Amino acid sequence: MSKVVLKNLIKSYNGKQNVIDNIDLEIADKEFIVLVGSSGCGKSTILRLISGLEDITSGEVLIDDKVVNNVSPKDRDIAFVFQSYALYPHMSVYDNMAFGLKMRKVDKKTINEKVTEVAKALNLEDLLNRKPKQLSGGQRQRVALGRAIVRNPKVFLMDEPLSNLDANLRVQMRAEIKQLHKRLGTTFIYVTHDQTEALTMGDRIVVLDKGKIQQADTPENIYQNPKNKFVAGFIGQMNFIEVKIKNDKFSIEGCEFVTPCHIDDKKIFIGIRPEKMLGGENAISVKPEMVEMIGSEKIVYFKLNGAACTAKMGLTEVSDSAVTVKLSERDMYFFDAESGENILCKQS
Repeated sequence: MSKVVLKNLIKSYNGKQNVIDNIDLEIADKEFIVLVGSSGCGKSTILRLISGLEDITSGEVLIDDKVVNNVSPKDRDIAFVFQSYALYPHMSVYDNMAFGLKMRKVDKKTINEKVTEVAKALNLEDLLNRKPKQLSGGQRQRVALGRAIVRNPKVFLMDEPLSNLDANLRVQMRAEIKQLHKRLGTTFIYVTHDQTEALTMGDRIVVLDKGKIQQADTPENIYQNPKNKFVAGFIGQMNFIEVKIKNDKFSIEGCEFVTPCHIDDKKIFIGIRPEKMLGGENAISVKPEMVEMIGSEKIVYFKLNGAACTAKMGLTEVSDSAVTVKLSERDMYFFDAESGENILCKQS
């Protein structure tokens, strides 16, 4: 069992503003959870607090129902995979992978068996005698993973481990890490700023902003039912159009729409995903400002009510002079202009 619980977790530096602000989160045994957010939101700091690399200002970290606030990092039975790989440049691949076991005084036979087994699983068998500088980025990442795996830890912490890889290799390594999680049956806590990684890898996604959890849910619920405007804009693309509600009606470029439920007369933001810009009955003609071709579809840039918008369209649905978008209330999200909260008609 390797459940991780964060209770009222706070981290501040020199008594100033909290970089982690009262976080409560329970991570189940064997769960793959992804912490996502923009730079400075606190996601990497949470990993360092769990691992013991930074001291907690207040609150508790529990692993297997035991408070570990005062437990040293080496005794928490956690493996940390860093963005920079953190390999020892003067050591061979074999010695890098074996280092943690040697520090724990594991016998040479057991070390050799574990390193050989993990190297085979990660396709590193032919690289065991090489130094890190002789490896590609993907190979170095495998070595960093291998070094963590041989220890058989309770929890894996991964801090943007794929950010230094090229696009194709990132896709490959995403799949390999997911397969690794399934094979090991261990708790993974994974940090990224990449929404694609979050959506494709996590059992649950935790969206952070300014040290606070904005939403923690499955990828499907995060994408389809964002709690607020920040989550809607960070996970997936979202067009935001400011409108004025009056008598449960509003207009976009002169075309009138009716809200799905009662909303008090006020300004709100309508949210529409780019792929939903052709899903309705209300047609609006717009002039493209720019068109990008991405494989089998085009991304069209234009304005609605003065707001910059994008739409995903087929190759034959776009002309240089005009494009027709088709909108429907059923595809819209409704966000309060002041609080940013998703108004209940989308969450009912």
